[in-house]
Amino acid sequence: MTSLSERTVYTGKLSLCLHVKLCVVDLCAIDQPLCQDENSLLSFEAICSIHKLMDDDADGTVDTTETDEFLREDLKYHDPKDKHRSFHRADLHISVADMWNAWKSSEVYNWTVQQVEDWLLVSVELPQYSEAFRKQKLDGRALPRLAVKNTTLTVLVLKILDRSHSQKLQLKALDIILFGPPPDHQNWWKDLVLALSVLMALTGCWFAFVQTRKSRDDLSRLMKDLEGLQRAEQSLLDLQDKLQRAQEEQRCVQVEKVKVEEELRNEISSAKQEAQRLRELREGTENERSRQKYAEEELEQVRMALKKAERELESRAHWAPPEALQKWLQLTHEIEVQYYNIKKQSAERQLLQAREGGEDNNNNTHSH
Repeated sequence: MTSLSERTVYTGKLSLCLHVKLCVVDLCAIDQPLCQDENSLLSFEAICSIHKLMDDDADGTVDTTETDEFLREDLKYHDPKDKHRSFHRADLHISVADMWNAWKSSEVYNWTVQQVEDWLLVSVELPQYSEAFRKQKLDGRALPRLAVKNTTLTVLVLKILDRSHSQKLQLKALDIILFGPPPDHQNWWKDLVLALSVLMALTGCWFAFVQTRKSRDDLSRLMKDLEGLQRAEQSLLDLQDKLQRAQEEQRCVQVEKVKVEEELRNEISSAKQEAQRLRELREGTENERSRQKYAEEELEQVRMALKKAERELESRAHWAPPEALQKWLQLTHEIEVQYYNIKKQSAERQLLQAREGGEDNNNNTHSH
């Protein structure tokens, strides 16, 4: 046995099928590929019902006057100019075929089930029926069936028991079929997610740009620091080289200083020895001079005695020198010879000393 609701649904489907059969010929004449599609037939029947609702004089076309009255009286638009222009465009008389082709070329015709659910949530503002829409898989092609009075679909299938909700859904469906999707048909949270995504992307790009520039600046500073370190290292190596050369020069100077000090000590020692030798020579010369002086004095005495004797001898022409005088003459001769030898030895000694002094001076000059 079947329940009352099931029999009611079955009856509604039967009546709907009778209407579909009446429209099948018209749809096949207009759109041959879709005339065998049951959903397309149902949507075409809804389009026919909407066209009939707008065609007050039943002449088969909807003119601008009829559209204006429909917008003001049925859809309650107080300023329908934009809607009027969007519906008619350049065609002043809209037939069923024109309405059907306009509907097929609409963006809403190709909506998915999710897009229809988003439209129900945002534009219609009836989110409580989202589950029923999703369960029946209502996509964009099924929306004309919501734009007409279809109690079977709205009440029995979708479980929309509130009459105000049904009327609101029907008006929103009429608006979207005749005039296209609303400007804000997209879900607000999707826009928010998109905006946040764009903002995050821009933030990421900016962060990447800042990091790249910072990395470039850090790399530039690092390269400059490395160059500075290289220059400092080179300067340190140069200083080390200069220090090493200075140390080497200092060692050379010290060695030279030792040599010079040694030479000075040797020269001082030589000078001391020479001074000692000269002192001795001077002392010897002084002794020699003293002896020579004594000899000269003695010789002078002898000469004076000799002259005295010569004077006596001249006074005595034929006088023979006495024996004592002969002794003095002999002694005078010996003293003269001795004095001559002393002077000769002194002269030779002085000549030898002068020669040795000249040789020493030449040696000192060559050594310096």
